[in-house]
Amino acid sequence: MKCRFCPCTESRVIDSRPTDDGSSIRRRRECISCGKRFTTYEKIEELPIMVIKKDGRREPFDSEKILTGVRRACEKRPISAAEQDILVQNIVRDVFNSLEQEIPSTTIGELVMQRLKELDEVAYVRFASVYRQFRDINTFMHELELLLRDK
Repeated sequence: MKCRFCPCTESRVIDSRPTDDGSSIRRRRECISCGKRFTTYEKIEELPIMVIKKDGRREPFDSEKILTGVRRACEKRPISAAEQDILVQNIVRDVFNSLEQEIPSTTIGELVMQRLKELDEVAYVRFASVYRQFRDINTFMHELELLLRDK
């Protein structure tokens, strides 16, 4: 690891610990040459996952899009931002654990709806109305009937 303060490429690790979210490792290093200390972060290299859109286009997976949709669905509901973040983290984990390099957007949408249904039924119906593109009140009522039947 190249020192930030001099051209030396030799350093020794003084301390290693995982970051708070556990996604990377923080290392304190000391330069062999100048003796100054600096911090580096080691992160797992992830293969990019491509999302196959309904029209066949492919784009890189972006968890921020999921978070935006969940935030909109949960607006003015008694669901904390932390709960929403955990929901999205669980969905992202499921997507990466699938070990697929390409995943249909419909699969992601269904995962979101499944998690929202468990968390808050109103948020679920809001998300479903946009995701499933409810065209009229009958489609909306059908989804509500399914929700009531599942209870």
